Amino acid sequence: MSTNDNEAPATWLSRDAYDRLQGELDELIANRPVIAAEINARREEGDLRENGGYHAAREEQGKAEGRILYLKELLRTAQVGEAPNADAVAPGTVVTIYFDDDTEDTETFLLGSREISSTTDLTVYSPESALGKAILGGRAGQTCTYTAPSGADIKVTIVKFEPFAG
Repeated sequence: MSTNDNEAPATWLSRDAYDRLQGELDELIANRPVIAAEINARREEGDLRENGGYHAAREEQGKAEGRILYLKELLRTAQVGEAPNADAVAPGTVVTIYFDDDTEDTETFLLGSREISSTTDLTVYSPESALGKAILGGRAGQTCTYTAPSGADIKVTIVKFEPFAG
């Protein structure tokens, strides 16, 4: 099977995060008939233009269907299991960076999906974030620059990285 530009990149997830998201997906799918029944009940109330309950139920259905589509794709493309033992910064690694500014602060975080944030006390940055893109593929000692939402260029040095132990 060949990979093309339309295929979503794989997201690393711990087994716990994958199971939790699968449970959420199963619950959302099981709840579809309840939402449909609520929409039908509200439709029976009369004029749909002035029926706030009907519109709220339709909005809830739209949000649930959007989340179902998102979770199906995320779980379909997920790499599940132990974090990769990479020789460069990759999704599933815990990274410590040093800010090359006057504060000289360091920060340690997990580079991975925001969906895993409920399974760890670490801050989680997406590989698609500005910082994530800048350090992805980097090695210890390498200095990277990214543009913050404010427009400022921020320089960081990768101090170390290791697989997430969950």
